[in-house]
Amino acid sequence: MAKVHSFIPLKFDHRDEQSLVTRSEQFLANMKKRRTVRDFSSRVVPESVIANAIETAGGAPSGANMQPWHFVAVSNALLKKQIREAAEIEERELYEHRASDEWLEALAPMGTDANKPFLETAPWLIAVFAQKYTLDENGNKRKHYYTPESVGIATGFLIAALHNAGLATLTHTPSPMGFLRDILDRPKHEKPFLLLVTGYPTEDALVPDIDKKTGNDLLSWKT
Repeated sequence: MAKVHSFIPLKFDHRDEQSLVTRSEQFLANMKKRRTVRDFSSRVVPESVIANAIETAGGAPSGANMQPWHFVAVSNALLKKQIREAAEIEERELYEHRASDEWLEALAPMGTDANKPFLETAPWLIAVFAQKYTLDENGNKRKHYYTPESVGIATGFLIAALHNAGLATLTHTPSPMGFLRDILDRPKHEKPFLLLVTGYPTEDALVPDIDKKTGNDLLSWKT
């Protein structure tokens, strides 16, 4: 039987209108600087920064508060090497056999290929796992709800937290990703959702000159 929660007063910072506008503008300006990076420095990032960002992600909303996620933060060089080798096997299959011509054409302007050196160079890899259910102490399953949506929201929190801290990120999704569960020794009921690469960009890092949706392409008003 599900636990019945008590309710507590909401701790909420009520702000005046000008403060709302200012804070929203400041956050927007900061997030507009966020770019996906593939050129990572090996410069050390404190473990506490990664822990704080993951705890921020853990505060994301989830279906029935099931919190259907688990994060594995990897800095071990041997594990990163194993992850890179396994990921590149899947990536070569993608580029050579699995991807359609349309998909390859869409990827071409990004300048990507099957080689993923950043998986070893970056100081941290964060593997995000989605849990379709959990097991209690007796081995009974407890189903989770809205798992992909919940884990996606938490991942968004994580990316924003890392960027806000001053780090660059890359979302890496080799398919399939079962090797992550094996290498990182996670249980079978956890499905790899995404591998987030994070650290400092190199001084000479380059990113594609691309645009983001704005105006009517991004937003419709119904007032």
